[in-house]
Amino acid sequence: MQTRFDPFRELDRLFTDALRTPASVGMPMDLYRSGESFVAVFDLPGVDPSTIDVDIEDRTLTIRAERRAEATGEVQWLTRERPLGTMARQLTLGPGVAMDRIEAAYTDGVLTLTIPVAEEAKPRKISVQRSSTIEGARTVEVDSTNQSEGHTLTSA
Repeated sequence: MQTRFDPFRELDRLFTDALRTPASVGMPMDLYRSGESFVAVFDLPGVDPSTIDVDIEDRTLTIRAERRAEATGEVQWLTRERPLGTMARQLTLGPGVAMDRIEAAYTDGVLTLTIPVAEEAKPRKISVQRSSTIEGARTVEVDSTNQSEGHTLTSA
């Protein structure tokens, strides 16, 4: 088995990891297609649902949410890894989605966006109609007399 070495793939991965925005780290996403819809699932634990804003402009879907610090009085933080403040994530939608029918639901710290496929982008089956005569074509008659060697075809 031959192993293919691509020196740029590892370099690209390093740059991608280094340039990753904190918003994508604070708002991880899963995206998949289920039947006639795309589904985007965002982890937003500890976010007040009233701070979640989903809007769309010129095929760009923007999700904003805010995680506020808990009012704890005077504390001495030993470590603080959970991101606070406003997080944002943008998705560019292709022409094959129904932007006017996007639905959003927030349950147990998870935001789920359901993005339906547009009717014009759905695959369609085209039925083929059988016609008895085609203009300009020769007609073929089948002689149904059974001869010793089988059926005979004659063309007109």
